[in-house]
Amino acid sequence: MKLLCIADEECKALWDYYTPDKIEGVDLIIACGDLNRHYLEYLATMVPVPFLYVHGNHDENYDHHPPEGAICLDDDLFVYHGLRIVGLGGSCRYRTGAWQFTEAEMRKRINRLRGKIDRHGGFDILVTHAPMHGYGDLNDLPHRGFTVFHELLDRYHPQLMLHGHIHLTYGCNIPREHRYGSTRIVNCYERVTLEAEPVLKERTGHRFLARLLQRP
Repeated sequence: MKLLCIADEECKALWDYYTPDKIEGVDLIIACGDLNRHYLEYLATMVPVPFLYVHGNHDENYDHHPPEGAICLDDDLFVYHGLRIVGLGGSCRYRTGAWQFTEAEMRKRINRLRGKIDRHGGFDILVTHAPMHGYGDLNDLPHRGFTVFHELLDRYHPQLMLHGHIHLTYGCNIPREHRYGSTRIVNCYERVTLEAEPVLKERTGHRFLARLLQRP
């Protein structure tokens, strides 16, 4: 399955200079936050595939005017053709405002999702705005990642973690990707195209497979 993943900076090639060949073969779009609402709506209109998004720390306006044609993934698990995707947007709290969280607050969000995750036998992709601490974040509080994300990756071993928040233009030595165990961690700044397939264990059986193919 081909994923178009975007974050933080609107891609001129997809907006100002869009042509259909630039999204050829894309099966799913995932936005990792801090993007213009109109940009999301434009892509949702031009690319006839499911469009998922999480909030960035600058996306308070989404709460009043959600991007039309896109599905909010925050604090939820979405299943598309067997691919199980979990969303936890926002950043570490560094000022007053929406979509910023302490470690304790992020842990509560994760705990509320655990039942749904376990009922689906885990998940394949974690979509966040902030990175995981120590894997693509910076030293200052506004750009620090969440330590609690380690627990999710240690327990469920998703194939992908997608995030934004850290602009690759911040420095020449900022890598786009990290590896944590079996999980590929990808900074989706501006845009990146990835491949992903659902990983189903033999013990799941046909009834569980049928349930995975539907949104919870």
